[in-house]
Amino acid sequence: MNLSFSVYACVSKPVSEVFEAVADPDKLSRYFTTGGAKGRLEAGSTVTWDFHDFPGAFPVEVVEVEPDRRIVLHWGAVEPGKSGPDEEYQTTVTFTFEPVEDGRTKVSVSEEGWRDTAAGLAASYGNCMGWAQMLSALKAWLEYGINLRDGMYR
Repeated sequence: MNLSFSVYACVSKPVSEVFEAVADPDKLSRYFTTGGAKGRLEAGSTVTWDFHDFPGAFPVEVVEVEPDRRIVLHWGAVEPGKSGPDEEYQTTVTFTFEPVEDGRTKVSVSEEGWRDTAAGLAASYGNCMGWAQMLSALKAWLEYGINLRDGMYR
């Protein structure tokens, strides 16, 4: 079985603004990475994302970037009972940004690559919840200036 998922949201902002809210570490830190993001998402780079509610900075390998269209990342999988990401076991995260007829942007997040085990399945469900919440936080921050993530998981 291929453990994977895809979630999406429509944001009432143009594609370039939504893309920048993900690619720019200062913007990403305002609504998602509660401990901060370091490094712009550029192909070939490794950046870090830190979350106060999940200890430790995560290295994120940026595989591919098509401005205003797509971002592909690899990062270490975190399975239940483990203290941090497994650098030898990575998943692939793909963001896609599509204009919607009325000027909004459909942003999708897909993730795949977990081990076909009970722990891999549980980890995929946890990340699915996290990415859905990230998209909600992205929408709230861009449209209303509200940080939904602050205190969400503590």
